[in-house]
Amino acid sequence: MNETLARRFTGTAGVAAAAALILEVPLYFVYSGAPPDSNILSRLLVGIFSMGFLLVLVTGLREIIKTVHPEYEWAGTLAFAAGLAYTTITLVSHGLEAGDVIATEQPIDPTITVHGTYILYGSISRMLLALFLTALGYAIARTGALPRWTSRSAYVLAAVNIAFVPSLFFGNTPANFYAANGWGTTALMGAVLSYWLLAMGITTLRSARTARAR
Repeated sequence: MNETLARRFTGTAGVAAAAALILEVPLYFVYSGAPPDSNILSRLLVGIFSMGFLLVLVTGLREIIKTVHPEYEWAGTLAFAAGLAYTTITLVSHGLEAGDVIATEQPIDPTITVHGTYILYGSISRMLLALFLTALGYAIARTGALPRWTSRSAYVLAAVNIAFVPSLFFGNTPANFYAANGWGTTALMGAVLSYWLLAMGITTLRSARTARAR
């Protein structure tokens, strides 16, 4: 793929993924108690779209890294693999949660563990996202494919995600900040990721001009 086209493609996907996540996260805070089915299904639907755009993003980033510096294609591939695993795990957890909502007539009580989805949303997702961010940060730092701040911020965000991996030892109450599916582990981290993706998407779009000049 042409480098300019790849950057535009990737940047657009990043902005779209960020927009979907920014729309999704507030839906977790609308109700203080058990949310109605409509709220759960709405946020899951938005989340499904966000993961689709994220999958396009990680694919495009690998293409950019391979084009700019083929020697570090392995790092781009590692980032792609981790990003793919993250989106898959998130989509699986979305599917499990949606299936439980559809199968019952009563809203799901968020204090009840449902088929271990809190582990998928929490520790597993945090680990995979940290791996993706670390590999991406390294690839960007070594290739200069994007501005330096993108690499440094990826490392910082990776460290924050790692810090939430042990949250599975602290229960599964969404109202708690540091819990397997607590609002810090899931909703807050989703919000941070969304704005980072927005900045990354805009930066990647702008970098298409430089690529075209080369």
